[in-house]
Amino acid sequence: MSTDAKRAWGPLTEGLEIPRDLDLADRARALDQLGISTGAHRLLVSRVNEALPERDAALLVNSRPWPLLAHRMHTMAQAGKPLTAHLARLNPDTAAWRTGPPADTATRLLLAAHHALTTPLETPLPTGPRVSASAARSRSTTTGPDTTARQQPAPAEPAAPAHHQQ
Repeated sequence: MSTDAKRAWGPLTEGLEIPRDLDLADRARALDQLGISTGAHRLLVSRVNEALPERDAALLVNSRPWPLLAHRMHTMAQAGKPLTAHLARLNPDTAAWRTGPPADTATRLLLAAHHALTTPLETPLPTGPRVSASAARSRSTTTGPDTTARQQPAPAEPAAPAHHQQ
């Protein structure tokens, strides 16, 4: 499995068929690997440009994992889902992805776009990260039984202050 395919495994790929040799460094090849033609890609980029301000659209489309998001959008468009309506939910100035360190804006926008595309229109977007159980299992380094520490029962009576003890 390619490094990009391993790295990309998680929320952005949940429910999608991703080639084992995915190469995000070569955008044209990645889009081809994901079954997105040049014409379909142009259409997806125009939908993003319709839904978002120019700066935000450029940040999203120019991000390295863009082909994964484009693949999800392409799948939705083929299924007749209202792609523009889903993307428009990213636009408000009060959107949660807009707050935080500037260096992380692209990552926050990418995850927000993923949430906007995978959350039903009638459901509000999550304001924080959403946990993907299948992605968590796939990246887990443990396979044994639950080894979390067991909590001790609370003492029946509070301990006496140190100056009262003998």
